[in-house]
This record gives sequence, C-alpha cells and structure tokens, in this order.
Amino acid sequence: MPVKAKPMQSASKKKVLIVHAHPERTSVTSQLAEIACEVLRSQGHEVMQSDLYGMGWKAVFDANDFPTRVKHDRLSFIDESGHAFANGCQTPDVEEEQRKILAADAVILLFPLWWFSMPAIMKGWVDRVWAFGLAYGYQGAGNAYRYGDGGFAGKRALLAVSVGGPERDYSPRGINGPLEQLLFPITHGTLFFPGMQVLPTFAVYGAGGIDAKGMAEAGAAWGARVERLFEDEPIAFRPQNGGDYPDRHVLADHVAPSQTGLIAHIADVPRAGLDAETSRPSGVHGSSPVH
Repeated sequence: MPVKAKPMQSASKKKVLIVHAHPERTSVTSQLAEIACEVLRSQGHEVMQSDLYGMGWKAVFDANDFPTRVKHDRLSFIDESGHAFANGCQTPDVEEEQRKILAADAVILLFPLWWFSMPAIMKGWVDRVWAFGLAYGYQGAGNAYRYGDGGFAGKRALLAVSVGGPERDYSPRGINGPLEQLLFPITHGTLFFPGMQVLPTFAVYGAGGIDAKGMAEAGAAWGARVERLFEDEPIAFRPQNGGDYPDRHVLADHVAPSQTGLIAHIADVPRAGLDAETSRPSGVHGSSPVH
C-alpha cells in the first residue's frame, strides 16, 4: 500500500530494525510493516528487517541454542546464555539478530494480538536474542543496569499491534482490559528493562474484518506515526536508577503514595502512554483473541 511520506526534517540518518510476525502476506501486520519500510526509506533512514515467519525463525529456546556447553549435567539458561554471548559461541541466527538490534537506533515490533500477547514466534525471538550479558545481567553487574539502563539504552522502540476485537473491549473499563496494560510486560519489561525508550503503542482494532477503506485509514495513521518515530515523547516509565527506587526494587514511600500496580511505575500518569494511539475502522464488530 503506497504511502506518501513527508521529506525528513532532520539531516540525521538513522538505522531502524523492523521485526514483524504474521504468516499471511496480506495481513494488517504485513501491510503495516511494508508501510513502515516505505516511510522510513523515503525519509532517508536505513531499514533492516526481520520477517520471522519468512525467515522460518526457530521459536523454541532450548539446549540447541548452546553449541558449546559450560555445564552438561543441568541446563542453566543464564549460565549458558552468558557464556555463549561472552565467548562468541552463539548460534549464527541469534548473532545476526543481535547485530541488527545493536546497529539500530530504533526497533519497531509489529504483530497481531494473539491471546493477549505477541505470537509465540516473536516471543521466541526475544527469548533467544535477549542474551544474558546484553539484555540482562549487563556488564556482569547483576540488576544494576535495568529499567532505563542496559545494553539497549539510547534506542527507541515502538509496537504496532493489530487487534481482532473492537476498541471498546480494550477501553479503560472494557472487558479485556486497557491494551497498554495488557502490553505492559512487553513495553515495560521486554523493551524498557534493557534500556529502550518506548513510545505509546499504535493499534489497529477490528483487524480481523477490516476492509480496503479501513486499511487505507489505518495505513495513513500508521504512516504519520512512523514519520514521528524520532520525535514523539516516550512513555514516562520510571527509571530504576533515577531515584524513585532507593533499593532498586520498590518505589520510595513518597513516590506516588496513593498508587499501586502498573500505573505506579509511570511518572506522568494523566495519560502516561496507557492509552494506545488507535486506528478504528468503521463498521467492524465482533471480537476474537486470535485473528
């Protein structure tokens, strides 16, 4: 789907990694990935892609990920992952994905919402690529560098999620729960934990029954978001080492004293990135956890 992008305002050329997971080439996810590539390239950025289904990505994280084992009596993922990363003996596919993400200034993850999370193939991409010593246990310092610091610090991240059901199911009092809270383990955990600055999620609702008009509207809205990839404000997640967590574990008593749960870990609460920017095709009804 062609999208006309505005010329890049900044002379700074960036590198962006686009990771997408959907087996159907005509899916909303696949079309959004194509639009993102087009918009970024028209702005002068360099685009790297990981089409997980197209690559036949190995989703299962197991002993086969460690050709050279440290311990043979028991599989410890932390020990083996740390050893493999530190000694350059990871599998070639994992090393290549790490090369891409380390080179990137921003990472865009595009996926359908399947059973309230990302597809297993993308979860497996994270499990295998987020190595000990890189995404956690950074610099051998345990948990000293996490939630705002770490191996991916300075990079931006953006989710584009296609949702089968209607937006009202994911509204603040909707039966499924607010989308950004459902995605909190990904935005705050997977992405912010190793240091990325995470932008508010872009969502397309009613994706299972979207028509050409709805897709055109969604594509235009998405193209505008991608244009602002390096301009939009990230979600104001509280950094571990910013003073709000004196012991690096629990919020100080004076910080958001009336709040608990997920929202307490976001500094700017009024909207605080808890409402995903959406594209809502008209006339699309019904709900499905998988589409």
